Amino acid sequence: MAYRPLPARAPAVLLREARPLKALFSHAQRLSHLQRLLESQLQPAAREHCYVASWREGCLLLIVTDGHWATRLRYQQKRLQRDLQALPEFDNLTRILFKVQPPTVQNRTAERNVDLPSSAAETLQSTAEGITDPNLRAALERLAAHAGRSKS
Repeated sequence: MAYRPLPARAPAVLLREARPLKALFSHAQRLSHLQRLLESQLQPAAREHCYVASWREGCLLLIVTDGHWATRLRYQQKRLQRDLQALPEFDNLTRILFKVQPPTVQNRTAERNVDLPSSAAETLQSTAEGITDPNLRAALERLAAHAGRSKS
């Protein structure tokens, strides 16, 4: 008896019909809606630093990217709570918690250019010739090669 896989289904169909995915998708949509409501009450500069993590039993948990923004938002906590309570989605809001969590993905900076003087490259190359450890020797030779690349 050969195994026959189920026919492929479109992602949109899976999100609407598969029970676990449907629940996950609806929860994500709810958080997205709450995020838009939160952003409508935040100052423009704070919007990119504050995210809704959860909303349960009258407690709103917000993730803030760093301590500086968490402190600023804590100073505005009473005003923010009052403004959010005016919205029907947050009518039973009793408290707001802030959790600092730096972003997991760091923005990659532009590739660094190493300007190595030719005298330093010569010193590194001569040092590499006297090294017996092959890994260290290769690393020194790679560093010395930077002098040739920076001039071109």
